[in-house]
Amino acid sequence: MGLFSKKINTLDDLFVHTLQDIYYAEQQIAKNLPTMIRKASDPMLKQGLEHHLSETQNHITRLEQVFRMHDQPVKGTTCAAMDGILEEAKDILGVANDNEVTDAAIISSAQAVEHYEITRYGTLIAFAKQLGRNDCASVLQQNLDEEYAADRKLSEVAEARVNRKAA
Repeated sequence: MGLFSKKINTLDDLFVHTLQDIYYAEQQIAKNLPTMIRKASDPMLKQGLEHHLSETQNHITRLEQVFRMHDQPVKGTTCAAMDGILEEAKDILGVANDNEVTDAAIISSAQAVEHYEITRYGTLIAFAKQLGRNDCASVLQQNLDEEYAADRKLSEVAEARVNRKAA
């Protein structure tokens, strides 16, 4: 059947599948962020990543809440996109030798992650509202707001210091 283990016939099916996708993605992010934190040399970057790891744990908890609110089992489904983004990050970080360049690579990789999450949460919120699940949309909006904030913080650190040092 390919990537999807269950047929998707309705918007509700698609909502649940996308919820499972981002749940898996958030779990993978939580597993991979500690490596980025260890490899980061810039103190502001390291602190920002540590803060976002804590937020990621909260994102997982909120997603579990949405599953329960929507009467669905809490489970993820493999997200090939996030697996690919994280694999690319590992590859880049594995060959970067200079601390400043490594920090720039971490930011680049982390922003790729953030942008994926932003698209997923935006889509989930739109689906939830269309399905009359404003309660779910409200919980998901909290995650989206934090993803936007993390992306802005990464840009600020990159533009204020990391990219200049890497150059």
